Amino acid sequence: MRASFIRRSAVAASAVSLALLVTACGGDKEGGKEGGKDAGAGDKAKNASAAKALTAAELEKAALAQGDVPGYKVEKAGPADLVDAGAVTVDKAECKPLADAWYTAKPGSPAAAVQRKVVQEPASTDPGGAASQDPAKDKKLGDMTEEELDKALKDMENSVKDAFSVNVVIDGLSSYDGKGAEEALASLRTAATACAGGFTATVKGEPTKVLRVEEEKVSGGQEAAGWALITDADGDELPLKLVLVRHGQTLASFGVVNLGAAMSGAKDLPLPTAVIDAQVGKLAKLG
Repeated sequence: MRASFIRRSAVAASAVSLALLVTACGGDKEGGKEGGKDAGAGDKAKNASAAKALTAAELEKAALAQGDVPGYKVEKAGPADLVDAGAVTVDKAECKPLADAWYTAKPGSPAAAVQRKVVQEPASTDPGGAASQDPAKDKKLGDMTEEELDKALKDMENSVKDAFSVNVVIDGLSSYDGKGAEEALASLRTAATACAGGFTATVKGEPTKVLRVEEEKVSGGQEAAGWALITDADGDELPLKLVLVRHGQTLASFGVVNLGAAMSGAKDLPLPTAVIDAQVGKLAKLG
């Protein structure tokens, strides 16, 4: 089930029809001037409604590739990384566009879309560092003192946290006909406002409870919007981030999660600005 809020050509077509009607009614010289102005506005509306979306092949050229973002691994997102909108249900209908954007990485009903999975590379451990010089490191657990055992367990816990303390970004590019990109982004803003108090999204029988939706201050492209979806992770709060940037008739979307942040009890998740800037910059070069 896909969100059906995008009304691609109806509004634009109505605007064009109105402009043509006003032009046809212009009779005198002064009226002709006014009619000319309205006709110009109509042409702009017509051009906007007739504008064609980028093809999937064109989006592939603008999508991030390995090496575009230092410190991140980039690959095509696969079936395990994405969910079809039909598999997403919500307890509040007004929240469906927001849930779809997060799970599918293609808001609304784009004409074409491509997705990438962008994973931050974990910090490497220096084998010659202080940890390797710890005499207790080579001891068997049974030979450790209580203090050494506590330290070993703490080190192990920190290692697990470090392994998961990486940003995982699903980067999507979606192109729309006419004013579809603007309408999709506007509908997401409406949904985020309506769902600020939270909602529950369910995928394949697995519910995710969003406790609240908070606005993020973002910028870029011709317009941008972002939100933090604060979810309930077994009693702890796990922040998820969703950012969208519009360039012409294309939306770049970024869904961000960092499990290490939840494990460490972090209340916020910094945005991966390097990924966002690289993708928006590459999209802008496509024209």
